Amino acid sequence: MLAADAPLPRLRLGALQALPFDGLTKGLPFGAGGITPAQVAARGWNLLAGDLPLPAAVIREDILRANSRWMAAFTAANGLRIAPHGKTTMAPGLFDLQAADGAWAITAATAQQVAVCRRFGVARVLLANQPVGRETVEFLVSCLSGADRIELYCLADSAEGVAALATATAAAPPPADNPLRVLVEVGVAGGRTGARDHDAALAVARAVAAAPGLELAGVECFEGILPDAAAVERLVDAVVAIARAVDAEGLVAADRPLVLTAGGTAFFDRVGERFGAARFDRPVLRILRSGCYLTHDTMGYARAFARIRAETTLTLPEGGLEAALEVWALVQSRPEPGRAILTMGKRDIGFDAGLPRPVRWFRPGMPGPAPMPEGHEVVALNDQHAHMTLPDDSPLAFGDMVAFGIGHPCTTFDRWQLIWLVDSRYGVTNALRTFF
Repeated sequence: MLAADAPLPRLRLGALQALPFDGLTKGLPFGAGGITPAQVAARGWNLLAGDLPLPAAVIREDILRANSRWMAAFTAANGLRIAPHGKTTMAPGLFDLQAADGAWAITAATAQQVAVCRRFGVARVLLANQPVGRETVEFLVSCLSGADRIELYCLADSAEGVAALATATAAAPPPADNPLRVLVEVGVAGGRTGARDHDAALAVARAVAAAPGLELAGVECFEGILPDAAAVERLVDAVVAIARAVDAEGLVAADRPLVLTAGGTAFFDRVGERFGAARFDRPVLRILRSGCYLTHDTMGYARAFARIRAETTLTLPEGGLEAALEVWALVQSRPEPGRAILTMGKRDIGFDAGLPRPVRWFRPGMPGPAPMPEGHEVVALNDQHAHMTLPDDSPLAFGDMVAFGIGHPCTTFDRWQLIWLVDSRYGVTNALRTFF
């Protein structure tokens, strides 16, 4: 097993790179069925040359790698670790990049996501959810044993939740050196799951510590649904207070570090500041679970990062996070003045954090994509169409290509089984398979 504070080893991606894409996969050039990710680069495809059917989802590889390096440098400079949320991308190829840059674990939200992680060699998984249901709990316990066993953390916020886990570990005891590690989940009134007060959380911690096959690992929260920095700070401070009480009672094994972890979404700076200020007389792992940093966005997370730059007391490395994920579409029609219809809709791009924004356009013969002029705006999405209003002097014409920036990367990733990695000239370098 891994040392408690060791980063993840690299994943086992040989089978994934050799797994062919079905010819009916959305985004794959027609007639290219059976190609594997390992064979993609040799084809010499280029999005701007028209080699890919549109719409297509692409990730700029140079920006992607810079974002990953930036977060690694940020966490290292501030005494933090990262267990990035795999649900954002569900792409093992990207999990491997995060492992290469020092991730402590990959975070999952469901048992199916845990299964994907285990299949491709993620050695440590943090299930940021309270398991429920016999089939799910028994599967998770089975992941602790065998040749492909993993180190697994999950959440509990009630005596009933602890009892469900303990029932499964009693029926199929995990190895003594690999118990099911449990984090007490702390929540807020009106929020999602999580113990609502100090005493309730401490009772859960005691129940975990007393249950055979379970090991209390620490305390957890998710702050992403909270409205402002002050609310985030109150919740994180409550986590620290509960962790102090847990430590005072000796509920976490003396030879294991105490884990403090939070989502680290739009307020990862405030989480890092509060965790960093908490002092314990024992080793502590202070873990963020941010996932969207890897591709970032042009909307909500971009605004959040601008606030972090302006307000944080933490050390920020050179550079910063930039949007790497784009969805490209074609102008299909200019049916009336001031309006264009494009070949991209709700089935292709997320819209829960705001309608996508046109950021670049391209026409064959241009030296490269040009910034989208002011006044171009998506005003509606149908299943397969985007409605965009245009200024009178818009250069867009039938057949032009348009790149769209997105908000909340999660809900664009989950629309694609195939996402292309491209270089700065939009040449295809690899194909990422997702598992939603």
